[in-house]
Amino acid sequence: MGMQNPTPFLPGISTRLYGRAQRCRREKLREELQLLPRHSLSRLGEIFGQWLPMDLFTPEASGTNSRERTFPLSLTFWAFLSQVLDPGSACREVVRKVQGWYVQHSRTMPGSGSGAYCQARQRLPLKTLKTAHRKLADQLGASPAPSGLWKGRRIRVVDGTGVSMPDTLENRKSYSRPSEQKPGCGFPVMKIVAVFCLQSGVLLHWIQGQLEEHECRLFTRLIQFFSPGDMVLADRGFSGYGQLAALWDQGVDSLMRLHAARKIDWSQGERLGDQDRLMIWKKPDHRTQVFDPQVWTDLPTAMTLRLVAITVSVPGFRTRHLTLVTTLLDAERYPAQALGELYFRRWSVEVFYRDIKQTMAMDILRCKSPEMIDKELVMHAIADNLIRGLMQEIAASCQVDLARISFKGTLDALRQWQPLFEAAPGGTRVSSKSVKLFSQIVAADPLILRPDRTEPRVVKRRPKNYRLLTKPRREMVVEPSRKQSQKPSKNPLI
Repeated sequence: MGMQNPTPFLPGISTRLYGRAQRCRREKLREELQLLPRHSLSRLGEIFGQWLPMDLFTPEASGTNSRERTFPLSLTFWAFLSQVLDPGSACREVVRKVQGWYVQHSRTMPGSGSGAYCQARQRLPLKTLKTAHRKLADQLGASPAPSGLWKGRRIRVVDGTGVSMPDTLENRKSYSRPSEQKPGCGFPVMKIVAVFCLQSGVLLHWIQGQLEEHECRLFTRLIQFFSPGDMVLADRGFSGYGQLAALWDQGVDSLMRLHAARKIDWSQGERLGDQDRLMIWKKPDHRTQVFDPQVWTDLPTAMTLRLVAITVSVPGFRTRHLTLVTTLLDAERYPAQALGELYFRRWSVEVFYRDIKQTMAMDILRCKSPEMIDKELVMHAIADNLIRGLMQEIAASCQVDLARISFKGTLDALRQWQPLFEAAPGGTRVSSKSVKLFSQIVAADPLILRPDRTEPRVVKRRPKNYRLLTKPRREMVVEPSRKQSQKPSKNPLI
């Protein structure tokens, strides 16, 4: 029988004389979990940790996320983030990253299956992810640099889009598919209306809904997130009386293109300049369906708006005439030419959507249940904002215009430099020299200035000449085409 605690007043000597007591597997696992913040995936934490409140991902006192697991909350979050930052990365690949770290540090390697990781993603609280995004967006986009303001105003640009998802039974119950698609041949689609910071491209808020919901209905649910002093920049689909009045009633100005259905009599109103008028709009007698009855009743019965007609003339292109409507009534502080130049910056929202949908592959979500679809959407928003924050840091440290920093270039550079960051010894941080070199490389490859460039929504590369799926796969039978049936057989006996 071994002696128990032979030197109670000198605990260190008992270890030297009798060796350490044998530890149970639970204690070994606890020690390994304490080292998980040094995981290779958490090297992302050393780069992005300054913007993320990681205290949100500490183990809970009780409940599902209180147990000691191979994939705790913090590790699962960083693993999920690395998967989003690397479009096309499968769950199996993330598990291989975790296994590689365990082998490198001579620790018990987890199983090769992806089930544990997928279950860990399901345990990530959606509320926690949304809180992390909210704090991240407030930090990055709430107070842009004075040079990024437009006449002292924070510009928020709004637009809508759609994303598709796997055609599973759960997703079909929550989201509908386009009406022209036959049953079993299409994919559910989610409609999104989002608000971006025009200066930094940070995704501030978004509202998701059904494909059939009009974007104006979703936009009305976004109005509560604007702050007094903000200015909303949007296309003519959002320029109804209700939207303009609701924003103005909240102390938020707006600049939008006039809706095509509204006709203008330039002989009316107070003249501020050539085709620059102050006009009084009255609230329609009939409530639009996008507003609740009480909200519609509280809107002002009339409001004064400014209508400005601008002419866009670019050498080599067709001249266009646009009419803008705004609540900025001071013609001296906000001249018509400045309003026209600001409105043409609205195209930036299309670039922001391209970055998050095409570059980060959010155009087609991959999860197979509505609950995981929501989490995947939030993770894409967090990843997008983290790249935006990194771009802001690079622009500030290297004295480069933020508009010249490439989103895709930054993401590609981070993807290639991440192994170098992870190669640092487990107990040391990423060296400041490596981070400085990384920033200099990204800043040394600025975007090319292309003034008055047109970006038509067309594709030059032709797709493969495959037939479309017109029936469910189990019922679809592909018959040979007419050209193939008319070709003579190469076998003379047939």
